[in-house]
Amino acid sequence: MSLTTSPADRPETTVSVLPSPLPPDVTVLDVREDHEWVAGHAPGAVHVPLGELAARQAEVAAAAGSGQLLVVCHLGGRSARATDMLVAAGVDAVNLAGGMQQWAAAGRPLVSETGVPPQVD
Repeated sequence: MSLTTSPADRPETTVSVLPSPLPPDVTVLDVREDHEWVAGHAPGAVHVPLGELAARQAEVAAAAGSGQLLVVCHLGGRSARATDMLVAAGVDAVNLAGGMQQWAAAGRPLVSETGVPPQVD
């Protein structure tokens, strides 16, 4: 399934057009920093901070398998850079415009690693 809603060079989508729940062939890749991830992230997401992505591209591609990566960060800037890097490497990746802030605002599920209710600041 393709989540792309943008014909631009960078594949991009928004929370409002994402199916709920996400299809099983879509893997969420969260490129935020550790403290952001711990506070709240999408259930089942894979966490690879943007600064580690170049060194871990093979791991990320394996996590996606034959499906598509939905790349997220806080607002969409870091995930846009990550999407560009992944697409250039031949990975089927789509940037989530508005990032986790829009994900949370839309009432999409969140989990945390802290034992307190998840949040996205």
